[in-house]
Amino acid sequence: MSLLNRLCVVLATGLGISYIGLPAAKGRKWTGSGFMGTVEGMALWLILPAAPGPYWAVVVVVSVAACWICGRADVLMGTHDNPRIVLDEVVGIWVAAAGLPREAKPVLLAFVLFRFFDAVKLPPYRWLERLPGGLGVVSDDLGAGVVASLAARWILGRWGWA
Repeated sequence: MSLLNRLCVVLATGLGISYIGLPAAKGRKWTGSGFMGTVEGMALWLILPAAPGPYWAVVVVVSVAACWICGRADVLMGTHDNPRIVLDEVVGIWVAAAGLPREAKPVLLAFVLFRFFDAVKLPPYRWLERLPGGLGVVSDDLGAGVVASLAARWILGRWGWA
């Protein structure tokens, strides 16, 4: 495997964080790797720029790169949307948490809602995972991030947590 291919797999798997297995998850669809990727995404979110313009610039650039990286890793791993690929969760949680106060309640709410909407895969963003290659791998998580962000904003406003 070439160095570029190895780099794509390493980045797509969250620097290998998706290989941290859960003993009870062996042989099941849920491996916990998406959860670990979301945790990693939240940790990285803390160092993203706070200003909206630079924040969204980083999210867009990394999302485009993630489509290419995840597509390449997907081919190398021999499946479509391999559960070990978690770079899509990283950018998805960034969308879910975009613009929220960097405080415990909003961040935890965004995290829980993103995990929920990523797992449930509601239409129309469920159909996005059918797109070819890395675009399909990443797009459904970006969609889950949008829905989680909207839900978090509604909940925070409704209960006065904002």
